[in-house]
Amino acid sequence: MSVTTLPSRGVALRQPGWVARLFDYKPFLIVMCLTPAIGLLTVFLTYPLGLGVWLAFTDTTIGQRGIYIGLENFQYLWTDPLWWGAVFYSVFYTGIATIGKFALGFWLALLLNNHFPLKSLLRAIVLLPWIVPTVLSALAFWWIYDPQFSIISYLLVDVLHIRTTNIDFLGNPWSARFSLIAANIWRGIPFVAISLLAGLQTISPSLYEAAMLDGASAWQRFRYITFPMMMPILAIVMTFSIIFTFTDFQLVYAITRGGPVNSTHLLATLAFQRGIAGGELGEGAAIAVSMVPFLVFATLFSYFGLARRKWQQGEAND
Repeated sequence: MSVTTLPSRGVALRQPGWVARLFDYKPFLIVMCLTPAIGLLTVFLTYPLGLGVWLAFTDTTIGQRGIYIGLENFQYLWTDPLWWGAVFYSVFYTGIATIGKFALGFWLALLLNNHFPLKSLLRAIVLLPWIVPTVLSALAFWWIYDPQFSIISYLLVDVLHIRTTNIDFLGNPWSARFSLIAANIWRGIPFVAISLLAGLQTISPSLYEAAMLDGASAWQRFRYITFPMMMPILAIVMTFSIIFTFTDFQLVYAITRGGPVNSTHLLATLAFQRGIAGGELGEGAAIAVSMVPFLVFATLFSYFGLARRKWQQGEAND
């Protein structure tokens, strides 16, 4: 190891070793910090995803190694009415639930953004539906929708005397579909509300004060200040909400298991039924892979919408 002597005072300074210099090298430090995360993602995400894509092109079943059959699984799905039903309900479920969550979540975020007593406690309480495990929420809704012991039917029949018979929420295809959407909206509102609340608190109050001095109404302040300033976080939260809703499994499977008569199957629940319960791993993997184009479209739609908004804001600033 080389030694450097300062001529003025005669103090010997040791040069750092190659290990110290290596850790001072920023690209190496970045790689070292990212390696554990990359390893975990590779083991628990990349490998299962790659295996699922490979299985989609085979005729693998439980207990039997399959062979490569190309696009046969996807060709069969193209002619399968049950798959088309799952595609329809997945899109319908995602669209209606996302609109409901954003409408109610944005409204709740605006309310929570005001100053009132115990607002911190109320903000914490709002998170409860999101914190509670999905299966417990599903069991609660399964009891609420029970044809004999439903609390809703009890209120309508025995308390308010609006109806004479109980409601069979899960016995009819369309009522079951809307019942699941209502449960998903209830569970997803806290995520949207708290995320948008964080965005609302980044908007400077001086903008609202200036608008009020100019005579802007509450609607004009929302339209020209709140909504444009919230566009970036709206795009991000909407992307995550669409992905979470489209790939929902626990809520639907715990409440209806795809019934009645397979009318409430999402692509995720149908993939489980075919691949795990039915033993057709290749076909189930193909159903799961068929979700990818929808998720890519939703992600790109939100991304380009956000990029377009930034481009418009840049032009306005210029």
